[in-house]
Amino acid sequence: MNWQKNVSEQKKADQEKHKETQTVYRRQKGMRKMKDYVLEACVDSVESALAAQKGGATRLELCSDLIVGGTTPSPCLFEKIKKEVNIRTHILIRPRFGDFCYTQYETDIMKEEIKMFRNLGAEGIVIGALRSDGSLDLEKMEQFLNEADGMWVTLHRAFDVCIDPFQTLSEAVKLGISCILSSGQENCCLEGKELLKKMQEKAGEQIQILAGGGVNAQVIQKLYEETKITSYHMSGKITVESPMRYRRKEVSMGLPSFSEYEQFRTSQKKISEAKNVLEDL
Repeated sequence: MNWQKNVSEQKKADQEKHKETQTVYRRQKGMRKMKDYVLEACVDSVESALAAQKGGATRLELCSDLIVGGTTPSPCLFEKIKKEVNIRTHILIRPRFGDFCYTQYETDIMKEEIKMFRNLGAEGIVIGALRSDGSLDLEKMEQFLNEADGMWVTLHRAFDVCIDPFQTLSEAVKLGISCILSSGQENCCLEGKELLKKMQEKAGEQIQILAGGGVNAQVIQKLYEETKITSYHMSGKITVESPMRYRRKEVSMGLPSFSEYEQFRTSQKKISEAKNVLEDL
């Protein structure tokens, strides 16, 4: 009888072990699922690109002049970052600060820049153009996409000032755009969570919804719970003091509201905190 008891106990132990193994497997499966997140860092310097990579960003949006929302970067900046960093880099194509209603001259420049960065090896571009009535400028967008010639294309936050977000989303899908960067037509993505949730539901697997505008680790946690969005865009910026010791503060080289002796830099710590939240969701 003892051998029967031992067999029974061993069978019970094996069942418990199997149950435990299945529980661990399910947890691991869930964790692997969230490994599919996107954490895009918006950077405008080699130093910021390196910090973003070290912090765990999965891709970069490269621009210049982040302090004014970003403009097209120089090819030399891109080539230097390409040598130093080994994650995907998408290029912002924006010829100037301000709205997204472009002249023909500006459009021609943007097309040439797309071609140039494609030839230099950029993996994607970040673009947007609107008509004066606030609708997506389909003619210009088609021209940009033709120049991109199969590159990843993100429709940037021109989307956040368009007149009809759902029509624009549908048009973006029809054009074959890969991704829409949006704060839900608000200054901060948490304030735009209702629209972002509807966009995510409408988009499904057709197009990536990339939440941006005020993103940090805490925001990701809250926004994911509301929207189930798994792709996020952030600068993770901190202000760094210039090494200049001699300062003539009364002379401004640009807007008087901007200090000449402070620079924005991406914080490795902030990117890492965001990455950790995404991995734990």
